[in-house]
Amino acid sequence: MANIQIPWLTAIILLPLCAAFAIPFMSDKEGRSVRWYALGIGLADLVLMSYAFWYQYDINSSELQLIETYSWVPQLGLNWSVGVDGLSMPLIVLSGLISTLALLASMKVERKPKLFYFLMLLLYSAQIGVFAAQDLLLFFLMWELELVPVYILISIWGGPKRLYAATKFILYTALASIFILVAALGLAFYGDTVTFNMTELGMKQFPLALEVLAYAGFLIAFAVKLPIFPLHTWLPDAHSEASAPVSMILAGVLLKMGGYGLIRLNIEMLPHAHVKFAPLLVILGVINIVYGAFAAFGQTNLKRRLASSSISHMGFVLVGIASFTSIGMNGAVLQMLSHGLIAAALFFLCGSTYERTHTLMMDEMGGLAKAMPKIFALFTAASMASLALPGMSGFVSELTVFLGAVQSDVYSSSFKMMVTLLAAVGLIVTPIYLLSTLRVVFYGKNETEFKFDKFQADAKPREIFVTACLLIPIIAIGLYPKLATTTYDLKTTQVASRVRAALPVIVEQQPTQKNSYFSSTAFSAPKVIDTNG
Repeated sequence: MANIQIPWLTAIILLPLCAAFAIPFMSDKEGRSVRWYALGIGLADLVLMSYAFWYQYDINSSELQLIETYSWVPQLGLNWSVGVDGLSMPLIVLSGLISTLALLASMKVERKPKLFYFLMLLLYSAQIGVFAAQDLLLFFLMWELELVPVYILISIWGGPKRLYAATKFILYTALASIFILVAALGLAFYGDTVTFNMTELGMKQFPLALEVLAYAGFLIAFAVKLPIFPLHTWLPDAHSEASAPVSMILAGVLLKMGGYGLIRLNIEMLPHAHVKFAPLLVILGVINIVYGAFAAFGQTNLKRRLASSSISHMGFVLVGIASFTSIGMNGAVLQMLSHGLIAAALFFLCGSTYERTHTLMMDEMGGLAKAMPKIFALFTAASMASLALPGMSGFVSELTVFLGAVQSDVYSSSFKMMVTLLAAVGLIVTPIYLLSTLRVVFYGKNETEFKFDKFQADAKPREIFVTACLLIPIIAIGLYPKLATTTYDLKTTQVASRVRAALPVIVEQQPTQKNSYFSSTAFSAPKVIDTNG
């Protein structure tokens, strides 16, 4: 009997999508059965991907696995081509975990429950499709599909300024995503053969000018999603108005699409252009780290403070992927996974606090530690992870990025020293604003006297369970990083080697510039022969 090839990835991607279309036909108007149905689908998909990756995926290989290719719309050259490797597999698992926990966190949704859970399952499917797509048109389609449910989720279930925040989100992200399509078409139609397959595009030899233009187009789109200063302004507004479950997915998963896209498309497919843009990415990363930290320190709205914190933490991803070292690339991926878990926990607890106080202004809170000791303890643990306390994932990921940047032999010592000092400023400000948040919210003087019922005010078992599911891997990775790094270490090493192979050959350098490509404090390069045209 012939072995039956099970389309694991197709099933993982389409299960939430197909299940979502059954919701409108359910007779439950109050949403009681709908919420359990959606949660069951999310959990089933998480179990399915865990089984597939545990038994069918080989972590000792850096190559694409579980590849599935089907002709979809041949007239447009659109194929259903999916696959996973060390870069996409952990992010798919992260998406499944956070999306399932977000469904559990949204059990109290009463307004239009059918529409809400329909959109949540649609978003679940789209974000996995982004990480699994191996066809550029399919990648673009999934990228666009993910924008629609987020826009509606914010505009209907958001705060008082939800329409403004949702409109700003869709304008920024939708307009920026056009650059993905333009760059994809330019790459696909170059040469004698037309292809949107990422693997085939990675083997094509493009003129340097075309690589640079395509790189710039991808960078604009991913800079908005990551987000990178100054294209970040949609993020604080979206977070401050979005409900807690949507913020969990927005910070925990959607921001990681920007980092993933930079590695998958910009670096892996366009390594020669990356050599030109890498110093700019480092500079933008440092700006993100410092600006985000100081912006967070100046916020009095709890959600906006956490959103600004995300901008700062994602700056480490830029520094890591532009370091030209495997350890720096390794740290960038670990930072995406770590921040996804930490940010999801913080925004969920922020939502739990809002449900009880009905305010996000920190100066209107204060003294909540006595009324909510369990939430205080969980919020403190998540904050410690965010400020990179040793023993938690945030410390390991940021330290790895620093080591990768410092050990890079491509940049000059003066450039690396300046980057390290400026990034250290952001690291110093981070514990200040996070500890200040804990002090103001949980120990400060409250102008409004909250009258809590001690049996109603503190964390419920559901809230403790959701937070624990996020804190356990945070602590586990912090104590034993190999739990995460073994899944992608070979892949990040391969990508770093590919980029280093694209470096030009240095033919003239001063004694003080030895082994350095970008070598002066003005970020100018020595004279080189560009062997790549």
